[in-house]
Amino acid sequence: MALIGAHISTAGGLHKAYQRADAVGCESMQIFTRNQRQWLNKPLSFQEIEDFYIASRDSSVKKVVSHASYLINLAGTDDTREKSEEALISELERCNNLSIGDVVLHPGFAVNGTREEALKQVSASLRKVLDLTCEMKVRILLETMAGQGSVLGGDVAQFSGLLDLLEDDPRIGFCVDICHVFAAGYEIRTYESYNRLVGILEKNVGLERIHCWHLSDSKMEKGSKKDRHQHLGEGTIGLAPFSMLVNDKKFEDVPAVLETPKEGMGDEGNLALLRKLRGE
Repeated sequence: MALIGAHISTAGGLHKAYQRADAVGCESMQIFTRNQRQWLNKPLSFQEIEDFYIASRDSSVKKVVSHASYLINLAGTDDTREKSEEALISELERCNNLSIGDVVLHPGFAVNGTREEALKQVSASLRKVLDLTCEMKVRILLETMAGQGSVLGGDVAQFSGLLDLLEDDPRIGFCVDICHVFAAGYEIRTYESYNRLVGILEKNVGLERIHCWHLSDSKMEKGSKKDRHQHLGEGTIGLAPFSMLVNDKKFEDVPAVLETPKEGMGDEGNLALLRKLRGE
């Protein structure tokens, strides 16, 4: 079964995320290794790295993924693109030092030109970043997006083309966001439609490249192109796809982390619901 978890705060120190994750029963967690809304962040200290490692030994969390800065846009203008490449390299370096194997990255959005041109730009930047970090094993997980405006990644087929441009580099993987794919227009609320989506993913990226899922219901209707997360079972998606995912043996040991609102039932309530869906 998938490893259920949540995005966890690192306030007060990266290592404190493990305590918070254990308190709500996480099997996996997603964190920000640094402030996600700043371009420049200081390198990790030896003490931070050591504290994180020590905390991991006593935790029930089996896998950790990082989410890269929201500022990164590899399809941006020259200045933004250069800063994005540097920020992504810094993120990979931090994850390498923390023994985090995967970094979730928004694919970006077209600024000037078509999506096809933007995808070529993204592939060139990813190639550069992968080459400059070739001694690392940390993977970059491109996230499926809601498809608003000129955002890349709303159409799963775009990832197939990106993989072709990157010659199927093994360090490129994917994070599937259930709210996002629903907002992008993919039906997932029935057994048949869930399996149809899995088939689309298998055809375009390969299930072996899916190393993370983001779980949240949607406040908006299917195909809205709007990214509005809601507590599980309280939105327009319902519980069916979440039940199918957490019981799907095809995604054994893959992190499935909540990106639901923190208020209301919060992570604890949503995780309890996921355990119930697994029959626990």
